[in-house]
Parts: sequence; C-alpha cells; structure tokens
Amino acid sequence: MDGAERLRGGPAAAVRDPQLFEEFYRRHVDAVMRFVARRVDDPHTAADLTAETFLAVLDSAHTYRPRLGSETAWLYGIARNVVSSERRRVARETERDLRISGRRLLEADDIVRIEDRLDAESPGRRVLAALARLPEGERAVMELIAVDQLTVTEAAAALGIRQVTARVRLHRARKALREEADVKAAETNPVAVRTSSMGAGTPDPSLLHVARGES
Repeated sequence: MDGAERLRGGPAAAVRDPQLFEEFYRRHVDAVMRFVARRVDDPHTAADLTAETFLAVLDSAHTYRPRLGSETAWLYGIARNVVSSERRRVARETERDLRISGRRLLEADDIVRIEDRLDAESPGRRVLAALARLPEGERAVMELIAVDQLTVTEAAAALGIRQVTARVRLHRARKALREEADVKAAETNPVAVRTSSMGAGTPDPSLLHVARGES
C-alpha cells in the first residue's frame, strides 16, 4: 500500500467521504473486475458483481487492517463472498427476471469492454476449473494465491484464517494437484511416465502450473 492510501485513512475514511470513495473506487475497480471476470463468463453478471462488491465495502470498511495486507487483497476477500453468494442464489433460483432490469443499464460499449475483460481472464477461469475437485478450504487458498496472485499472508487475511492454516492448505492442494497430474500423464502415456518423475503425458497445463507453484 502506498503512503497516499495510509494518509487518506483507507476504506474507513472513504466510506465517510463521497469524493474519497470515488477515488477509492477508481483505484480498485479494474482489479475487482479482473477478479470477478476470472469467475464468471457473462458481462452483465460481471458488472453486477463488481458493483455489489463496492456496495459491500460500505458495510465492511471497518474490518480492513493494513498490517494484514493490501486494500486489493481485502477487496478480493469481499468479492469472493459476493461471487459465492451469487452462485448460491443462482442455484436456488431458476427465474432470471431479477437480472433483466440490471442488464438494460449496460450500454453497448460497456458490454464490449467487459467481454474483452472476460476474454482476457479466460486462462484464469480454466485454472479455477482445474481446482474444482479440491476440498473447499484448499481450493479457496489456492485460488487466491495461484490465480489472484496474493501472498499467503494476504490470502489468509482474505479468508479470515491463520497463516499457518493457509500454508498447510496450500501444501495439501499442490500435492493433490501434482498427484492428479501424474495420474493423467500415466493414463495418456504410461511408458513415458515410468522414465520421468513428473510424467511425460499431456495433462492439463493449467493443472501442472498451479501444482508446481508456477502460476
């Protein structure tokens, strides 16, 4: 975090001053949109969830602790909750009428811009799909570190868990992904696998990258 953010008081100050909140929004909206775009593939939904994340800041500003990580990492924690809530809502509801009025608010240029962002973040969505089989706790840590590029400290803060817990979950997740990559390689080319410690088949490259900590 830079000195200007500290001097201005961070999120807590921003929610009390419309001008500061506008600055806060402009400083972080692209990062939040990227986070959301890695998890959804519809421009209207991405716009809605990005807006909802900043609305949630109004109620959560008091929870930000600079010593635990950057404002961006803190916002990722909020955005993750917003995305999870949306997924639960969609699972419960088959009617999409509630979204119609929101969709009409997007201009054609807005849709094109968000679609470009969705295209840019499609590799991130593929990695997230590769993590889908992990247990929830391990997947959450791996997502924030391997896909969203947070540190272990920031990921722990975003999830509200201890750093040691985050490190254990990260280790378990990478071990599980390495084992899965080896199995897929063996299924593809069992002869080559016997002569290579990592296997020489063609497992999902996204799986290998996150398993090795290369994302």
